[in-house]
Amino acid sequence: MNTSQFFGKLRSTYFWGNIAAMAVVVVAACLGVRFAIDEYTHHGEAIAIPDIRHKSLDDARYMLANVGLELAVSDTGYVKALPPDCVLEQQPAAGQKVKAGRVITVIVNASHTPTISLPDIIDNSSLRDAMAKLSAMGFKLGQPEFVDGEKDWVYGVVSGGRQLATGDKVPVDQTVVIQAGNGRLSSSDSIDFIDNGMSGFETDDDIDEFQEVTEPPHHDTPSDDAPRHDHAAE
Repeated sequence: MNTSQFFGKLRSTYFWGNIAAMAVVVVAACLGVRFAIDEYTHHGEAIAIPDIRHKSLDDARYMLANVGLELAVSDTGYVKALPPDCVLEQQPAAGQKVKAGRVITVIVNASHTPTISLPDIIDNSSLRDAMAKLSAMGFKLGQPEFVDGEKDWVYGVVSGGRQLATGDKVPVDQTVVIQAGNGRLSSSDSIDFIDNGMSGFETDDDIDEFQEVTEPPHHDTPSDDAPRHDHAAE
């Protein structure tokens, strides 16, 4: 193609028509992508999250669906005063604005009282350590009960009127009482012993024989009936 032919094509209506068509296609594609993204991400749209706390799970799901939101259960808790399957907490919190389609996670009330397994603290821990461990695990602690034994050493755990063992499950709302030593020995552990010098003898005959040998000799004293010699009369 020579120079005259090249400039001739530039002056062609067909050429500029194709260029214009291509430009229109590019602009339309850009606009289409932009609107599609806005539609997909709900650009500029904000929904205030309703307060669904203390609502039943079904009611909470219905309330969220009505405003274009979804619900997902993330965990369970327990509040004795509230009914089972009641929403205890929600995230994000009520009143915050989110886009349509956002998933709201909730914690619901358990249908039965959760339990906790008693750890190995009996005869294996001090009172201070046992109380710290049980508190951290969520146990409801009562005032410690002191029994005869080594001071502040854990000898047992009582709950609901029964003696617990390691691994026993205890409801989280039930009080547990730690039994710890008061620093005194019991009467059965004390010894009352007086050494009378006879602890080495096994029979009564041995004791009698020992007494006969160790008793001091007896000296005879004259009786009233015995004759007396009067030196003065001589």
